This record gives sequence, C-alpha cells and structure tokens, in this order.
Amino acid sequence: MTGTSPKTPMPPSAPNQAGGRWGDLGLRLVSSLVLAGLGVLSVALGGWVFFSMTVLIFALMAWELAALSDTPAQPLARMGIAALAGLGLALAQLQGWALVALAFAPLALALTPRRDAWLIAAYSFVMLLAAHVFIALDHRGAVIVVWLVCIVVASDVFGYFAGRLLGGPKVWPSISPKKTWSGTVAGWLGAGLVGLGFVLVEGAGWGLLAISPLVALASQLGDIAESLIKRRAGVKDASRLIPGHGGVIDRFDAMIGAILAVWLLELVVPLPLGAAL
Repeated sequence: MTGTSPKTPMPPSAPNQAGGRWGDLGLRLVSSLVLAGLGVLSVALGGWVFFSMTVLIFALMAWELAALSDTPAQPLARMGIAALAGLGLALAQLQGWALVALAFAPLALALTPRRDAWLIAAYSFVMLLAAHVFIALDHRGAVIVVWLVCIVVASDVFGYFAGRLLGGPKVWPSISPKKTWSGTVAGWLGAGLVGLGFVLVEGAGWGLLAISPLVALASQLGDIAESLIKRRAGVKDASRLIPGHGGVIDRFDAMIGAILAVWLLELVVPLPLGAAL
C-alpha cells in the first residue's frame, strides 16, 4: 500500500469556503453510497465474505494508526502491522486464541518508534476487539448487524444535518470542533427511530427502543475518541483512502463504540433482537 503520509496540518474548523457548510456533501454522499453497497453485499452474503471484508477494513485501520503515529515514517512497518492485525483477527476465530491473537498488532505498535505508542496500542486493541465481536454478532444473524449499522448511520446522518442546520453549542470544541449538542441529540433521536422500526417490522422487543439511543451515544463517543487521537497526532484525517470521509478509521470509528456498547450491554441485559450470545 502506498500513498502520501497523512501527517498534514489540521486546518481551521471553518466551513468549506467553496461550498459553505454543505461543501463536502456531494463527495460524502457518493463515497457513502459505494460503502453502503459493499456493506450490503457483505452482510447479504455473510460467512467468509463478511469475515474477509471485516478483516480488510480493520487491517486498513491498523495501517492508518501506524501511519499517523510513526516517527520517522516506516512504510514496511505499517504494512507489517496491518498484516498482524488481519492475522490476529483470523486466529482469534479459533477457540483459545482470541485475546492473545488480538494483541499481535497492538504490541507491534507499542514496541516500534512512534508518538503516544501505548495510547495507539491500547486503541488498536480496543478496535480489534470490536472487530472480533462484530464477526461474532454476524454469526448470530444478519439482523443484528443491520440494526447496528443502521444505528450508526442514522446517528451520523441526523447529527450531520441537525448540526449544520441548527448549530449551537459545541460538545467538545477542543477535540471535535464540528460536533454540536443539537447534532448529538438528533443522533439519539435517529437511533430511537431505527429501534422503533425494528420493533414494528422485525418484532424486536420494546427494550430495543431504549437500547438504540445508548448505542448511538457510544458510537458518538467512539468518534470523539478517534478525534482525540488525531488531535494529538496533529492531523485532520487518518488518511485519504475514502474521498469525502478521510480514512477508514474516520468512517468506522463510530462502529467501534457501537459494537463494544452492544457487547457490554449484553453482559447486563439480553439484546431483544436475534439470538443470544
């Protein structure tokens, strides 16, 4: 994998001058449609296709983490870390390998020269744990994966438009300068509507109506966590792999929070949708 280093200075948080507050909408929409098409295909086919797509996505995310933190640039090490992430996810599917295998790439990140090595390593482990859980959720049925993706998409879309239309106070301007409280609350509302839809259409339990906004909140925290890492690295985007969205992590950071929220919630209450773990 080649490409320029993502270490570009962070620009001011002012709206896109060429198109105002909607300047990035067209490019984001096209990229989102392509990603959605690939996602629908992988979920519909399931099995090895879903597994392979998940491994590829999270291996690219590991490459981005290595690229935005290594000093000096280490192209071969980045590739090696991505390969370790993919290998770890594959081995984690075998009984008894999970935690050990998931630690391969994080340990490589921690032990190679980079800024915030242990922070990057810890984040990568959480990220790969989320990938492992995501694959396990797919084994329980596509309906759970579809619900989870719909929660993240609805939270993002409702938040995007509400934030730009309503504006208002920022949630954490020093870390995520574009995230407003109006967009955040709108994201919870969108997630609640998704939960209601699955109750009415899929026959899910009414508890899903309460769980869905909590998962949306976790997805927003996942986005903020990645923003913190990028701020510390001094970059705007994790990479330029996805036009209009930046890097793969920039697009899937919210999924990390949402997946882990479902995993943690199910330690307390069963998910009223699909089969239990």
